[in-house]
Amino acid sequence: MLSKEPAPAGGPAPETIRAIPVRHYGRYVSGVLVLAALVWLINAFAGGNVNWGTVGSYITEGDIVAGMGRTLMISVISMAIGLVLGVVLAVMRMSKNPVTGAVSWLFIWVFRGTPVYVQLLLWYSLALIFPIFEIPFIYKDEMTDVMTPLVVALLGLGLNEGAYMAEIVRAGIQSVDEGQTEASHALGMTSFQTMRRVVLPQAMRVIIPPTGNEFINMLKTSSLVAVVSYPDLLRSAQIVSGRTYAVMEMLFVASFWYLALTSVFSVGQFYLERKYARGALRELPKTPWQKVKANLSTLRRPEVAR
Repeated sequence: MLSKEPAPAGGPAPETIRAIPVRHYGRYVSGVLVLAALVWLINAFAGGNVNWGTVGSYITEGDIVAGMGRTLMISVISMAIGLVLGVVLAVMRMSKNPVTGAVSWLFIWVFRGTPVYVQLLLWYSLALIFPIFEIPFIYKDEMTDVMTPLVVALLGLGLNEGAYMAEIVRAGIQSVDEGQTEASHALGMTSFQTMRRVVLPQAMRVIIPPTGNEFINMLKTSSLVAVVSYPDLLRSAQIVSGRTYAVMEMLFVASFWYLALTSVFSVGQFYLERKYARGALRELPKTPWQKVKANLSTLRRPEVAR
């Protein structure tokens, strides 16, 4: 083991050690190339045949804002349906009852194996198979009056989301150690109490991240409901473009609102994941502001090490 003897009293002071950071020229070159490509792309769109004044004036137009609100509404309600259905299907899938397990597997197989677009068209055209919707002794009406565009949108998005959420919830439940369940049963808890009080709270750390991604993905997938004439954000933009002949401008307006909504929910997802990460990580993920401060600190001149 090497050791450095201290300098004798009154002797010359040790030389100052200067830390010289290594220069990464490849980073500078790649950064310049990316910036050049970005400037070229922005310049191409800015100089293209797009009336940006029209884009700005229609962002807050009444029909567009109303369509954005309807998109947000069906996304939230469909996600709630998917969450509840996903928990139920996951518990059924893991049940020892072969009938409930098979039914859950069949539901997941069908709704994950067919496109959302096809499912929406099937629900919308259900009157071709069942002209009358009837619940014995309770309700009876024509199927076309029951399957409105709103009902079709909620069924198509909610049931499809339930199939995906079932697998996410099942993975979260299986991530909890079985000893937790055995200990709960030893304390006299029922299976329902164990699932609600012990398993699900711990499984949330695994369930939350992909659930946030699923919601953001469904928020964009909700644009498919335009095919069943539901006046969501995209459909509203198409109606306005048909009236004003500003096709590309209205597509840019719709894209702006989709980006705004997904950005807001992405930030919310980050802080929600950060909350549930407490106790599982030694150090919580840095917030965006903390990352900015850390990056700015690296640009400062390094201190002289002695």
